[in-house]
Amino acid sequence: MNLKSLYNRYLVAICFFIGYLILATITRTILAILSIDKLDLSFYTSFIIFGKGFLFDIAIGFAFITFYIFYLTILPSKWIGKKIDIVLTYLILFLLFFVILFSSFSEFPFWDEFNTRFNFIAVDYLIYTYEVVENINQSYPIPSIVLVLLCCILLIFYLLKKNEIFKQVFSSKPKLSNRLSILFVYLLFLISLFSVLENKSAEWSSNIYQNELSKNGVFSFFAAFRSNELDYDLFYTKLDEKLAYKIVKSDLIASDEKFSSDNYDDISRVVTGKINEVTPNIILICIESLSADFLSEFGNAENLTTNINQLANEGIFFQNMYATGTRTVRGMEALTLCVPPTPGNSIVRRQNNDNLFSIATILKQKGYQLDFIYGGDGYFDNMNTFFGGQGFNIIDRDRGNPLSDKIVTTRTAIPDNEVTFENAWGICDEDTYKQALKRADFEATSNHPFFQFIMTTSNHKPYTFPDNKVNLKQGSREAAVKYTDYALGQFIKQAKTKKWYSNTVFVIVADHCASSAGKWEINVDKHHIPAIIYNLNTKNEKVDKLVSQIDLMPTLFGYLNWNYTSSFFGKDISKMKTSEQRAFLGNYRTLGLLEGITFTEINDRKKVNQYEWNAKNKILEPKRIHNDSSKNKTISYYQIASERFKNGKMEVKLINQH
Repeated sequence: MNLKSLYNRYLVAICFFIGYLILATITRTILAILSIDKLDLSFYTSFIIFGKGFLFDIAIGFAFITFYIFYLTILPSKWIGKKIDIVLTYLILFLLFFVILFSSFSEFPFWDEFNTRFNFIAVDYLIYTYEVVENINQSYPIPSIVLVLLCCILLIFYLLKKNEIFKQVFSSKPKLSNRLSILFVYLLFLISLFSVLENKSAEWSSNIYQNELSKNGVFSFFAAFRSNELDYDLFYTKLDEKLAYKIVKSDLIASDEKFSSDNYDDISRVVTGKINEVTPNIILICIESLSADFLSEFGNAENLTTNINQLANEGIFFQNMYATGTRTVRGMEALTLCVPPTPGNSIVRRQNNDNLFSIATILKQKGYQLDFIYGGDGYFDNMNTFFGGQGFNIIDRDRGNPLSDKIVTTRTAIPDNEVTFENAWGICDEDTYKQALKRADFEATSNHPFFQFIMTTSNHKPYTFPDNKVNLKQGSREAAVKYTDYALGQFIKQAKTKKWYSNTVFVIVADHCASSAGKWEINVDKHHIPAIIYNLNTKNEKVDKLVSQIDLMPTLFGYLNWNYTSSFFGKDISKMKTSEQRAFLGNYRTLGLLEGITFTEINDRKKVNQYEWNAKNKILEPKRIHNDSSKNKTISYYQIASERFKNGKMEVKLINQH
């Protein structure tokens, strides 16, 4: 075997591999520097971060050159160095260099927004190309970036040629048998490496930043792609099913409620309201990324939310509300289905999610007309399919994407002549609210109350909106928050001029916080959101009870004195004792329950961790002695919520059979 000839033929592949390892290490180093204040740095943690990361980098480096190795192996010797070999080599290498450079560059804006390596969100973004491409185009100077990447590739080619590396590659003609031996050893090593490496093996620390830095972005992307949904039964700690149902049912039932049947797996219960039941119009406004810490109530001194502050003072203000997740679809899931966040994707994005027991079930029983109003294209994140499947009429910015065949409700496209401003995610909030006013005017002429679920978009990167609305420069989160607040204030002002206003209740709540990353798998403080019920015929109130997003609508139904049968996991908090308060918090893989200062989390490694939540200092401190009651309650809620969706027990037809 002529080793020199083999070495020369594979020399570019070797250079590419070494170059990728250097680039990946530089990327990790820069990300670490950007997050230096979030890390518990020591020689040991640095060694683990870069050591584990290097293993993932090796695996991805080998994976990147697999196709090129195949090419070098199978190309007949007589073609080596010919024009076809030169052209194909340059083409393959150009694509490889572009992909690794672009993916490395992409990690920085992704880290800036989500503080993680590529994950489920990146997979979602690959699917919804229009919104993502437009968002990138509006947020970053794409032509300049592409030009820089091309210049880098040309520089690499120049250096390879100058050092006569290409000359050696095109002049070496090792035997096919020797090349096949190299391919065999290469594939054996590659398969072995990927068989032992798992993305979750990088999750060695309680500090999520350190875990994410230990990963490789490309490896994480494909790991997320493979595990888009998680089966609770396979990955999480379980209790006996009957015991789990018993714990959940005992926690759900209120003093003035009774279960609909004696079946152990039937959580439906008859909710008894008062005699004077009222059915006002209801407008639920779900505001994009509105963290509690943007409000002056929670210490913000930038005066960003003057209108929301006023609404909070004039309505029922929930000071201790927590979002169930970190994505818009999680907020939608919590507000409509009133269910804890099951592992993997939100139910909004899953298959077989139509005709579920939801707030729509109760609203339709009360005679409401239902509208989902969204400034973007509701095809994104499966919103239209989900809301249409619950009986909502769809009003959105139709960009030509199809509505599922299952949807039997109507879809109305927002026309171009009614749009004054639009960016990647949709029309500005003011334009969205104009659609809501228009729809409300139309539906107010009927003899039925109406319900609107409005989803805003302006408080999202690239943070752009109409000019001359607020006194902050566009492009920053703070400016977007101030515009979001301005648009909401204008909407309420215009609604007050309508005849239907006096009989309309407004529910204002965030879908999730502006960011969720921190030193723990779940950061309690990064789930704290504001929520307001406004224009309800009751006294102003500040509610300091611990509230979950899933409790908001059942609590409103309680204020309206409604009698109905509920299969919600959410409860009317006005009926809760202090000891019964709780909030569900989760991400894709880790699920948690906050009770007072006790925070219990379960993860897909069948582990249970407990902490004490120090709200003043916003830190979690590990509990030395676990609270078994909280542990069992946490497991039970998530186990039963997952089981009910998986086995179709959340479907209205099955619930009615009980």
